Amino acid sequence: MNEQFYDKLLNIRTCEEQKRFYKSFHYHPYEPTPYSALETLFNQYEVTSSDQIVDFGCGKGRLNFFIEHLFQATVIGIEMNNIFYEEALVNLEGYVRKKKNSRERIHFYNCLAEEYKIGSKDNRFYFFNPFSIQIFRKVINNILCSVEHAQRKVNLILYYPSEDYIYFLEKDTSFELKQEVRLGVKYEQNPSERFLIYELK
Repeated sequence: MNEQFYDKLLNIRTCEEQKRFYKSFHYHPYEPTPYSALETLFNQYEVTSSDQIVDFGCGKGRLNFFIEHLFQATVIGIEMNNIFYEEALVNLEGYVRKKKNSRERIHFYNCLAEEYKIGSKDNRFYFFNPFSIQIFRKVINNILCSVEHAQRKVNLILYYPSEDYIYFLEKDTSFELKQEVRLGVKYEQNPSERFLIYELK
């Protein structure tokens, strides 16, 4: 399956080259997770319709629509870039024209990741290196504070994980590595081509 196949299937547009970047030390340029990588992930990692997934740095919403399409789970996209946020909303309109009962399960917020108030039902959090370790620490702290108020099982899903993220989670938090999903030949060529799933113990 090529990238355009799923965009057409989902009635969205996420494949265009990204030319607009937010110039910042802390916030990294947006790049969507390849559909082929998402296929591999969700063939090995279970999501249910009762899960609530938050995608930090969601861009145009590719992950959100893909998850809703596969699992009918609630998905929340956090995007600080106004242009990408507006494009995600346009994609939402296109998507719900094909899947009319999906609108209540897809939400987008235009804010900084560390300013998003973690919901009591948010239980899975997706990161494709969207920002620096300093911001990551703040977001993880927000998640941990939320769990203190509403106990639940929480997973972090890291694609192309940075060493800084891994070191912080394993040395300074109660998150433990639960699962690794390697992307076949890509992983053999580049060990960063993998997903790491951490669970809060």
